[in-house]
Amino acid sequence: QVQLVESGGGSVQAGGSLKLACAASGYSFTSNAMAWFRQAPGKEREGVAAIYTGFYRGGGSIYYADSAKRRFTISHDNTTNTLYLEMNDLRPDDTAMYYCAAGGDVHVGRIMPKVFPYWGQGTQVTVSS
Repeated sequence: QVQLVESGGGSVQAGGSLKLACAASGYSFTSNAMAWFRQAPGKEREGVAAIYTGFYRGGGSIYYADSAKRRFTISHDNTTNTLYLEMNDLRPDDTAMYYCAAGGDVHVGRIMPKVFPYWGQGTQVTVSS
């Protein structure tokens, strides 16, 4: 059974940093992507960053949403199967529930939630001005 468990969320002031982690168990996707999504109250879930963790089908390829470029860094530790999202220069509009997802793909540079079958429960990130 696939399990994704996020951690690392919290409350920070604008300009601060957080590093999210997602511990994955029960699977080993060598040809799919893992990703971070976020959802703010009243808004749709949006892709933030994705990484192909295997050696095939673009292994190591990384994608970012425009809002995450130059501020967020996605990475994956193959030995522990843990996905990370390092977030710097956080802004109030980064406030959202952040979710880890696995088993999906990135299509034409777009990170879409509907193609990811496995999800964690989320971790809250709150950025105050």
